[in-house]
Amino acid sequence: MAKQKVAIIGSGNIGTDLMIKVMREARHLEMAAMVGVDPASEGLARAQRLGIMTTAEGLDGLRRSPVYDDIGIVFDATSAKAHVRHAELLAQDGKTVIDLTPAAVGPYVVPPVNLDAHLDRIADAGRGANVNMVTCGGQATIPIVAAVSRVAKVHYAEIVASIASKSAGPGTRANIDEFTETTSRAIEQVGGAEHGKAIIVLNPAEPPVIMRDTVYCLAETEDEAAVRASVEAMVETVQAYVPGYRLKQDIQFERIGHNDPLPIPGVGPRSGLKVTVLLEVEGAGHYLPAYAGNLDIMTSAALAAAERMVERRMQEAA
Repeated sequence: MAKQKVAIIGSGNIGTDLMIKVMREARHLEMAAMVGVDPASEGLARAQRLGIMTTAEGLDGLRRSPVYDDIGIVFDATSAKAHVRHAELLAQDGKTVIDLTPAAVGPYVVPPVNLDAHLDRIADAGRGANVNMVTCGGQATIPIVAAVSRVAKVHYAEIVASIASKSAGPGTRANIDEFTETTSRAIEQVGGAEHGKAIIVLNPAEPPVIMRDTVYCLAETEDEAAVRASVEAMVETVQAYVPGYRLKQDIQFERIGHNDPLPIPGVGPRSGLKVTVLLEVEGAGHYLPAYAGNLDIMTSAALAAAERMVERRMQEAA
C-alpha cells in the first residue's frame, strides 16, 4: 500500500514541527501540502525549500490545489475558532481530520489511552472522521490520570501544565480558555476521573524552562504499589513516541483520612489516597528548541495517531 498523502493547515511552530516529523519519522505518511495564511511565514518558506506544495490562501487554497484529491488525512494546527469552519468543509470533502486545536469537534484522543477504542468508529466513518488531540497539557497528563484510573476509582484529578512563555505562540495564547475547558473535560472523559481541573502556567523564566506537568489524583485505594506500577508502565508507553517524556521524581503518596477530608471546590469533602506525579517533557529538537516539549508532545501524538490509522487501513485491505 502506497504511503498516505497528508496536508497540514497552519504554518506556525506546531505545523512546521509536525511537517518535519512526518518527513523524518513517518513510516506510512507522505507530506503533500503545507497551508498557511501568511505568505511570509517561515513554515511556508521551509516547506517550499523542501519541495512541498504550499498555499498562503488557507483551506480554500488547498481545496483548489491539484493535490487535494489525493490527500487522505489533514492535520489542523490553526486555532479552535478556525477549526470549526475547517471541520465542516473537510467533512464534506470526505477527509480524515486530526485536530491539534482545542476545538473538540471530534472525540478526544490520547493515543496510549483510547486511540484503539476509536479505530472502529473511525473505520465506519471512512475518510470523513475527525479526532481531537485535546491539548499539550492533556497529552502529557491524561495518560497518568488514566493509569491511576485503571487500578482505582479517581474522585478528582487536577493537572498543572507549566510551559516556557517563548514556546507559546499566538495560537496557543488565543486558545487559553479553550485549553482549560477542553483539558478539564478530557481528564474526565478520557482519563476516567469523576471530576477534573486543568491549569496552564506560562513561565517567562530565562533561559526558558522545559515543560513541567504536575498531576494530582485523589483515588479510592490503599494499594500504592499498584498505582506506582500502573503509572510507571504508562510513562514507558508514552516514551515510545515521545522519548523526552519522563518522571521528574518518585511518585508521591499521602493518605487523606475520613476524619480530615480534602475540601475540593465544586466537589465537596473527599478522602482517599492522594497521588502526586511530577513530569518533565523535553522536545526532540526536530524544528523547535528542546524546551518546547509542550509543542513536541502534540505533534508526536498527532503523528502517532495518523500512523495507527493508516496501519489499521492497511490491515483491513490485506
